Amino acid sequence: MDRRQVLAYRIAEHGLHRTARDVADLAVVRAGLQDSMRDTALLALAARLDGDVSLVDDERLVLAWTLRGAPHYHLRTDLPEVIRALVPLDDADALARMLWQRKELAATGLAASEVVFTAAAALRAVVKAPMTKGAVSTAVTKKLPPAFARWCRGCNATHIHEQLMRIATPHAGVRLVAGASPATLAPLEGRGRMRRTPDVAAATAVVESYLRLNGPASPGEAAEFAGTARAVVDKTWPADLASVRVEGKTRYLPSDRVAALENPPEPEVVRLLPPLDPFIQARDKALLVPDPACRKEVWKMLGNPGVLIADGDIAGTWRTKGSGAKLTFTVTAFDPLRPAVREEAEAEAERVAAARGFEKHAVSWVG
Repeated sequence: MDRRQVLAYRIAEHGLHRTARDVADLAVVRAGLQDSMRDTALLALAARLDGDVSLVDDERLVLAWTLRGAPHYHLRTDLPEVIRALVPLDDADALARMLWQRKELAATGLAASEVVFTAAAALRAVVKAPMTKGAVSTAVTKKLPPAFARWCRGCNATHIHEQLMRIATPHAGVRLVAGASPATLAPLEGRGRMRRTPDVAAATAVVESYLRLNGPASPGEAAEFAGTARAVVDKTWPADLASVRVEGKTRYLPSDRVAALENPPEPEVVRLLPPLDPFIQARDKALLVPDPACRKEVWKMLGNPGVLIADGDIAGTWRTKGSGAKLTFTVTAFDPLRPAVREEAEAEAERVAAARGFEKHAVSWVG
């Protein structure tokens, strides 16, 4: 398989042909739709569905810190299995999920899983009604050992480690209030007892979902997406997978998707995808954007742009600036674009502006 065939498969699997009629029909929603930056999830839906889209008012959706501790929208009916998938399989798994704060968690001197569930129990005791994140952090920190917290220069206060709080909240039965500012936490409706027993089948489903959406892929890429260690994914590696060669490397996807990979629809779509869109959450960045200079423009240390999809490839980046009722787009193409692509991209810009509530828009092209 060459990369263009893989990208054509992913464009279809991600729903970018706009064949779905409802949020619940989108595989990217069933897998969890990240919402870490302004309007990310909203614009991801606007790129995939016709008509008005709403996240805050859709009672079928719930927002929570889940995969990698990032905020994701999930179907309410799917969330219990997602939470089961997040129960650490062992201490190595719990430690890996701390990501950039592993050293801090290890410094507590306790087993990593015990740290997670101690924090979860404290959060569960505190969050009995909607509370701002700051208020929750203050109250939870008082209930935990000093090693669970750190001095934060930005907040000018000592509070629970950020990533620990994020990975503990789903186990505590705590969600985020969609659309609230500042960030607000609330108890999940009908939350049951806190589960501490690992669910290998649920964890395997997360890996399979990644391979289905972003395959063919490697175990290491799936582990990075799940926010855990490669050794953990080896324990939850799905059974019914096919191996294929992609650009000379062995990669995997569910066996029932091989036919779709071999004969994907023509990727004749033009889309403006927001930063952190599911399509660019695939971990094989060199496959998505082979040119290193272009890759640096897509994935920044801070402030990623959105990306332009055209002719079955990532063809450029885009940013916006709002002023009153007008949203101005700056679209930077990696290579010269056909006039028809520019025309379609400007129509997509109108869609993005409308989704964000702007009455007018303008597009400026670079390249």
